[in-house]
Amino acid sequence: MGTEPAGGTGTKDVGDGDAHLISAVRGGDAELVRTLLRDHGNFGDRDRAFALAVRSYRGHIAQLLLQNGADPSQCAPDELLPLREAVESGSPALVDALLHGSIRGRHPESELQDMRDLARHWHEAGVENEMRRRTGSQDAATRTRLQEDQYDSIEEFTLGGMRVRDGHGAILTHLEELLGIRTSFEGLMDRALPHARQDHPAWGSATMQLANRRDQATWTAAEALRTHPDPAHRLFGAEVLRLTHLFDDSDEDAYAVPALDVFIHWSGEETDVAVLTEVLVALAEHCDLRAEAALLPYTVHPDARVRRAVVGGFSDLGSPPAFSGDARAALLRLMADPDARVRKAACHNVAGGRDHDPVFAEAMAALLDDPDRLVRLSAVYGLALHNDERCVEAARLLGPARPGSEEEEGYLDAVWRYEWRRDGR
Repeated sequence: MGTEPAGGTGTKDVGDGDAHLISAVRGGDAELVRTLLRDHGNFGDRDRAFALAVRSYRGHIAQLLLQNGADPSQCAPDELLPLREAVESGSPALVDALLHGSIRGRHPESELQDMRDLARHWHEAGVENEMRRRTGSQDAATRTRLQEDQYDSIEEFTLGGMRVRDGHGAILTHLEELLGIRTSFEGLMDRALPHARQDHPAWGSATMQLANRRDQATWTAAEALRTHPDPAHRLFGAEVLRLTHLFDDSDEDAYAVPALDVFIHWSGEETDVAVLTEVLVALAEHCDLRAEAALLPYTVHPDARVRRAVVGGFSDLGSPPAFSGDARAALLRLMADPDARVRKAACHNVAGGRDHDPVFAEAMAALLDDPDRLVRLSAVYGLALHNDERCVEAARLLGPARPGSEEEEGYLDAVWRYEWRRDGR
C-alpha cells in the first residue's frame, strides 16, 4: 500500500466546502467526511474526492463517497489506482470501489481472471508469508486492526516497508462472483473460518454469497453444521441460514417455516454464547408466538449479548395491536436491565410499537434519569411517540444532539414532531 500521489486531486479551483471535503479525505477522517456530506450536501467535488480516496488507499472513505453520490465514471483511468495495486493491498473496500458498476467495464474479463489468480495466490500463501517472500525481511510483522468499511474490520500487516491487509479471501470471492464462478460451500466456508469473526470481510462475503443462492443444497449444508463440534462452524452455518431467510423477498417466503423450526430447536441445545446469540437474533426476526416463547427464557441469561439478541423478538405487530402478556413483562424487565444497551434496545422496541399501554410510558419516564445518555434519549423518543408531554422538558435538559450523531438527531426530532402535533400545526 502506498501514499497519496501528486496529481489531479489537489484543492485548486474548488470552493470552501469542496476544499474542506478534499482536506478531510486527505487526512483520512471518515467521520468528518460523513459529517460534511450530510450537513453540506451540495458539494461539486465528490468525484475528485473519490479519486483522492482511492489513490490514497482509503477504501472505506471511497465507499462512503459512493454512497453519497460520487460518480467514478467522471474520473479518468489515470486518476484512479490500478486494479492490480488494489488487489495487492488486500483491501476489499478498495477493490469494490474500483469495480463499481459505472466503471466495471474498464476491466476486461481477462484482467478480472488475472486479478482472481493474484488474490488467490495471496490468500493461499498467507499475507505474512507473501510479505516475507517479497521483502526478504525476517523481522516480526506488526498487526493492526482497522475499520475496513461501515460494518467490517480487518487486520493490516506491516513488514519491511510494506503494508498489506488480510482481505484477499473476500476479494477472491468478489472476483469469482463477477466472473460467474460458483465456489463450493466448503470453499467459501474455508475462507471465512480462519478469521472466525463475523465482522471480517472474508466472513461476510462468504455468508452473504451463500445466503443469496437460496437453494436446497446450500440450506442442507448449512443446517448440517448445527451439530459440528467446533463453535465457529456452527456460527457460520447459523448465519447462512439466518441470512437465507432474511434475504428471501419472494412472495412464497419458502424459508420462513424451515428457519423457524431449525432455530427453535437449536436455541434449546446451543451452549456457545456467540452461536446462541446468532440463533436468537434469527428467532427474533420472526413475528411468531412460537419464536417469542423460545426467546423468553433468555431474557434473564447472564450474558448481556444474549439479552440484547432477544429484545427485538417481542413484537406487537400481530392482532390486536398489543404485546402479549409475557412479552410485556419481558420488555418491562429488560428496560431495567443492568446493561445500558439492553435498556436502550428494549425502550426503542416499546417506543416504536403500537401498544401504548400507560405502563410503558411510566417505564420510559423512569429512564429519563438513566446514567447513559443514549438510554435517556431513547426514553425521550419513546415518550414523544406515545404523545407524553414529559418528553419536552426531558429533551430540553438533554440539550442539542452531539455533532455528527444522526441517531441523537433522530431521537430529538421526534420531540419536535410531537410538539407540532400537540399544537395542531
